[in-house]
Amino acid sequence: SQLTKILRGQIERGAIPPGKLLPSISTLMQVYGVSDGTVKRALKALRDEGLVSSVPGRGTYVRE
Repeated sequence: SQLTKILRGQIERGAIPPGKLLPSISTLMQVYGVSDGTVKRALKALRDEGLVSSVPGRGTYVRE
């Protein structure tokens, strides 16, 4: 998705550095004007690529 590409680009160029918490689902929904399903699919795609890991109750972090 477009959101996946945007977030991947931010991670790859270091705008969101390793170890950093990604914005919350609700924040991403507001900033990009997308549904929670779109955000969840984008985060799953980034997890599947090994770029981020999610910690239940804490959020999604960029992997080292």
